[in-house]
Amino acid sequence: MASVSIQKRKLASGETRYKATITVKNLGQIIHRYAKTFSKKSLAQTWGKNQLDEIEAHGVNARRTTSIAELIDLFIAERDLWNNTGRTKRYVIQMLRDCDVAKIDTNKLTTAALIQHCKDRREAGAGPATIYHDIAYLRSVMKKAQPVFNIEANHAIFEEATPVLIDMKLVGKSQKRTRRPTTVELEKLKQGLLEREGHGGKSLIPFTDILEFSLLTCMRVGEVCNLRWEDLNQTNKTVLVRDRKDPRKKEGNHMIVPLLGDAFAIATKQPRKGDRIFPYNSRSVTAGFQRVRNALGIEDLRYHDMRREGASRLFEAGYTIEEVAQVTGHRNLNILWQVYTQLFPHKLHDKQLVERA
Repeated sequence: MASVSIQKRKLASGETRYKATITVKNLGQIIHRYAKTFSKKSLAQTWGKNQLDEIEAHGVNARRTTSIAELIDLFIAERDLWNNTGRTKRYVIQMLRDCDVAKIDTNKLTTAALIQHCKDRREAGAGPATIYHDIAYLRSVMKKAQPVFNIEANHAIFEEATPVLIDMKLVGKSQKRTRRPTTVELEKLKQGLLEREGHGGKSLIPFTDILEFSLLTCMRVGEVCNLRWEDLNQTNKTVLVRDRKDPRKKEGNHMIVPLLGDAFAIATKQPRKGDRIFPYNSRSVTAGFQRVRNALGIEDLRYHDMRREGASRLFEAGYTIEEVAQVTGHRNLNILWQVYTQLFPHKLHDKQLVERA
């Protein structure tokens, strides 16, 4: 059974567009869906009627093509895809929807078109690492075209285009970040955050506790704010971190993490306000940190740098890379060493050389 729906949408420019979506079902299951956008509702209705007539006459066996913009619309409308898409990837895909490259037919995308898109983004101020996400996420959407929507899409072009884009330095990996806060900066931050707590009233966020806990556990702020009382092991002084970020496994990646130093004491002294140990919005925690940091004039320091600081401290304290990985949650030890570690050379003076007998 085939049907057509017309949706009205406004572009960023303020212009109105009408998207006609053809949906074909068999025994209640969607077996085919595609869409096209028009400037007038009457045009969308006419196209939709003609498509239904064609399906009635010839069936839906022939695979179709459409614009990349329409493919993106379908990707967004498919809940099973969109609901499992991360926030950053969503933002990039929605941005691509309004780029010139989205006007191209899904089966006519060329390396030249991708090069032009990258140049346009570079002129708009985007860096190679940011543009790389454009290419990677567009490729991801294109690969879903045929199996999910029965739409022909030339996703193989990315195999040809990516090496060229790298050679032209239009895309690239982000530079290794090495920023660690100094002792003075951390003291200033803690004092500033403590003063901010004093203005929060009954719903204040314990910024200083969360900051210190983040440093000791190397956890992301989102992980800290999602910790549950039921997952805290009083005997072993550990806590279960649920769904820890892992590029190879997005869900169910639970990990038991030791609460070293004062981390356990910080956790247990928190008032029980619900299921979570730190029942606060992670964005609010980050925002408070940023406001204090900016007010203090501390430059180029992010909350996520606390994770690197914590890992580096553990190495400087003599923990092995395998032991540090038990805290940070890294499966890939090379990533842990290369990305999340920045040792202070002067700390080597604190080590005692052992003379050979």
